[in-house]
Amino acid sequence: MPTPGFRAHEGGHKLCSKFCSKGVRETRIRVSRKTTRLEDLAKLAGVSISTASRALNDSPAVNDRTKQLIWKLAREHDYPFRRHMPSGPIGAEATLALVVPRPQGRDGRLFDPFMLELMAGVSEAARDRDCDLLISHFSPTSYDDLISAMTTSRAEGVIFLGQSTLHGAFNRLVQTEARFVVWGAQLPDQDYCCVGSDNIAGGRRATLHLARLGRKRIVFLGDLDPPEAMQRQRGYVEALEAAGLPFDPDLVVDAHFEVESAEASLDSLIHRGVAFDGVVCASDQIALGAMRALEREGRRVPHDVSVIGFDNVPFSRYSRPALTTIAQDTQKAGRLMVSKLLDAGGETAGRSERVPADLIVRESCGG
Repeated sequence: MPTPGFRAHEGGHKLCSKFCSKGVRETRIRVSRKTTRLEDLAKLAGVSISTASRALNDSPAVNDRTKQLIWKLAREHDYPFRRHMPSGPIGAEATLALVVPRPQGRDGRLFDPFMLELMAGVSEAARDRDCDLLISHFSPTSYDDLISAMTTSRAEGVIFLGQSTLHGAFNRLVQTEARFVVWGAQLPDQDYCCVGSDNIAGGRRATLHLARLGRKRIVFLGDLDPPEAMQRQRGYVEALEAAGLPFDPDLVVDAHFEVESAEASLDSLIHRGVAFDGVVCASDQIALGAMRALEREGRRVPHDVSVIGFDNVPFSRYSRPALTTIAQDTQKAGRLMVSKLLDAGGETAGRSERVPADLIVRESCGG
């Protein structure tokens, strides 16, 4: 005899069958909300049940277009597709995906110490919320790539680390898709949710600090294309004006976010005979390259030239001399991005926010 309890039939009803005190079987009918089945999903997509199942499991036997369609339909019809995901060692409350767009103007960005710190901040925040974090190999370079990243991902939300050249594409994407948040510069015509540091304030604080120390000829050393670096340069220009120091275009020097590039750029400035007594760098890696170039030329830091970085990555406190820098709070940034995806009710990632950029004074400035 079957065990008394609930069982479902084709109409979506559930029968509750039990024995009353007199031994008479009592049957009650309860109506439950109809859920989408795998066969329903296959019918909606116009494919076989086996193809729908393979698509949900990301099988290479199913083409990307079909996968995108089936995942889209699964989300729209509340199909419990997470049960088809490969099981991890421990169940998670949700899964988030981390995607890094192709870097603008430089390669190997995943090896950037600040990027690793930011990824760690997101990972810790996800773990605190009992979430799994998927780091994607995919590196989008266009609007179509962003659509693909969203529709083929089985994650509840996607975090894009950096805007690269995709600002306009993100503005298009948010018109139809809200399950994402971007780390990067906040721009005037931005429609999508973005978390980033106050780069302008950071560049201003760094430059004003050197000006207060009596430095008169201050270099800005950094990549001039990415929006974050452009904002830091803007803060540098504003600080010069506030300090009553003239702006000299010869003191704005292009350098990629790499030690070797920064070293070569500052070395070239020195050999051109340009006088300077301070350097504001767009990153700590750039600052390390600047200090190497100065040391090789026999210029003492901070006695002859003060140097300040941006990021406050771990090596900055252990360099010789220890690097004065602008700190970006990667732990707070990670918590903000994760919470905006998990706590927005699935409708929108919410408003953009800026993480403070704080001055950390160490030895490389001399005060």
